[in-house]
Amino acid sequence: MSKKEIPGIAWFIPLVPLALALAIYSGEFQSSSFLWINQFTRLLPDTLWAWLTFLGNGWGIFALAFPLLLLAPRALTAGIFAGGIAAITSSVLKNLFDLPRPAGILLDGSFYRIGEPLLHRAFPSGHTLTAFAIASALYFSQSKDKRGSLLLLFFIAALVGLSRNAVGAHWLTDVLGGAGFGLWCGMLGVLLARHVTENQLNIKSTWSRIIALGGVIAIYAHLTQIMDLEINLPLQYASIAILGITLILFLKAQLPQSPIKPE
Repeated sequence: MSKKEIPGIAWFIPLVPLALALAIYSGEFQSSSFLWINQFTRLLPDTLWAWLTFLGNGWGIFALAFPLLLLAPRALTAGIFAGGIAAITSSVLKNLFDLPRPAGILLDGSFYRIGEPLLHRAFPSGHTLTAFAIASALYFSQSKDKRGSLLLLFFIAALVGLSRNAVGAHWLTDVLGGAGFGLWCGMLGVLLARHVTENQLNIKSTWSRIIALGGVIAIYAHLTQIMDLEINLPLQYASIAILGITLILFLKAQLPQSPIKPE
């Protein structure tokens, strides 16, 4: 077995959160589980949950992971593929189920909400799906001896999911569904990334330059949009700085290196 191979058992792990989501929905614990979590998370500041939600935004997580273009291009490539699959999966499933969100069912004022009310396309949580897809992609793109420290990524992804309950945007079942499907999307992203050769990952390759162009587009997106919540603007500015510094270093690497003259 290769050190970078995805264990067969990993493909069955997403069934756990999906089964739990089905049990909660079928057992009519949808509202009670949401209200309990929503009330419990009020013990912590809004800024924390808003910033965690930012980590599930596609543009936001791309910006924060962008330095991997220089440090670990294969991992970033796996993340990009996973993110693309996650976006398609989220859109398809949301349109397929078209379930109402908490604000579409519960009385206004009966739960805590940050931001404008969202009413439709509840299942699955797209932010949670994206967060788990990227966590899974970055984790399984590394060799087994380097994966231990990356388990923290799944904890952060779980907090992103919890934040969607905290801000009043999703049911617990939406979060669990996002986690399950996100794990699969991440592993698929890793499999696709394996078809990218080392030459294509070179800092001066066409693929690397396409990713860099994505960084430019990401800067534009951060400048012209509010990522989910206005309270996230400081994170957006920080993301622009991360993108800009990485692009400067990338452009510097494109310049021909002057030969070292012998003394």
